Amino acid sequence: MNQTVSAAAAPVLMPKKKHRNLAQGVVEGFTTSIQAGTLKPGEKLPTESVIMEMHGVSRTVVREAISHLQAAGLVQTRHGIGTFVLEPQPANLRISSDTIRTIGDVLAILELRISLETEAAWLAATRRSDEQAREMGAVLKRIQDSQTRPGSVESDVAFHLLIAQATGNRYFVDILSDLGNTIIPRARVDSAQLAHDDPIAYQERVNREHDDIYHAILRKDAEAARAAMRTHLSNSRERLRRAQEGIAAGG
Repeated sequence: MNQTVSAAAAPVLMPKKKHRNLAQGVVEGFTTSIQAGTLKPGEKLPTESVIMEMHGVSRTVVREAISHLQAAGLVQTRHGIGTFVLEPQPANLRISSDTIRTIGDVLAILELRISLETEAAWLAATRRSDEQAREMGAVLKRIQDSQTRPGSVESDVAFHLLIAQATGNRYFVDILSDLGNTIIPRARVDSAQLAHDDPIAYQERVNREHDDIYHAILRKDAEAARAAMRTHLSNSRERLRRAQEGIAAGG
């Protein structure tokens, strides 16, 4: 097996300072090379023996360093073949409910949802199963039955998640699940009350919007489903915007 290392890679991989933890010195050397592009995705790392010689460390230290690089998602070891640099992974989406404190924050979430869920509705209308359509109808009935009392937020979230599931694309589900109850504005603020709107009339309008989305998906009309979802979320944004203006005006 060829254990030579290119002259260009060697200076970057060599530790430039002493580390109390020898493995950390090896990790930092390889991390620097990967981030700088000296070691590219798919490229094989030097063998353990070569790394030992380059860094003046034991085999145990090298294996510990490789384990750290694996845990960081930088490399992958294929047994009997070698260790290879991985493609850089995008950062995980994490929207903590703790960071959503103001009406402005909720409005920002609605902007995200308009972009995301209009396409989810379009896909759901083209891909949904009969069972998924039945589940949407059952959840919609629960929302409508609870319109005169609190507690429909969970059913509202479930309705939107079912649409995401019907896309057949797990990433829609992952993002909406990550958002949790923050996808429903009234889980954060009572926009009907803030806008001096009648709560029952408010809920009836929301129910009609849900009903339009559901029936478009039911009849597999993708364009109508997309339009109904955009109308629903845009109306939610407008209701909340009016509530925000009312607060700003001292009303």
